Amino acid sequence: MSGHNKWSKIKNVKAKNEAQNAKIYTKIGREIAVAVKTGGADPQSNSKLKNIIAKAKSFNMPNDNITRAIKKANGELGAVNYESQIYEGYGTSGSAVIVYTLTDNKNRTASDVRHLFDKFGGSLGAPGSVSYMFNKKGVIIIEKGNGISDDDMMMHALEAGADDVEIDDLAFTVYTSPEAFDGVRDYFDTNGIAYVSASVDMVPTNYITLPDDKIGTFSKMMELLNDNDDVQDIYHNVENYEE
Repeated sequence: MSGHNKWSKIKNVKAKNEAQNAKIYTKIGREIAVAVKTGGADPQSNSKLKNIIAKAKSFNMPNDNITRAIKKANGELGAVNYESQIYEGYGTSGSAVIVYTLTDNKNRTASDVRHLFDKFGGSLGAPGSVSYMFNKKGVIIIEKGNGISDDDMMMHALEAGADDVEIDDLAFTVYTSPEAFDGVRDYFDTNGIAYVSASVDMVPTNYITLPDDKIGTFSKMMELLNDNDDVQDIYHNVENYEE
């Protein structure tokens, strides 16, 4: 699941492809497992779990799947321990890429990720090598067409405590600090304002446009990273890439 592109998020949420949804649900199940292990199985006292459940519902993940993942992580159905790992590096033409993983075999995952960077003209870097080009922000995407005007959304965002709203023909993108994210999302829930996705993402400070002869290479690298079961989220700074 790529992290920052609103077009991709809206398309992914609306996707009807069962195989794609099954892969997304597997990845979210791993996130639930880690959240339960670290903070308990009650979403009311575990804000991280609450956020992941909201994310799962935005992808239309069935409640039975969510409940089963929580029970499994809580030891009721047997459990697998996953560890988180972050990889930073450069894709083709100097594109900046951050890959978040959850894995039960860190050596396997590191080898797989490194191979894909190398294969498509990139290279892995040390921690911090590209993350300085991103800011951590809450990102809430609200598709247009729900009867809310641009002015109304600006007022809602201000009242909720958001930092900024980006408006285009497709959607409202509401940005928050990580600390304010839960409160802003809860404001939209309370006021019946439906959102396509709500998550804390790594947002690039600047974007680059890849040459036409390089975008295919970058797209293939993204495709194969997303296909890896251990990869949870990918963030990058390529403006002209769409899933």
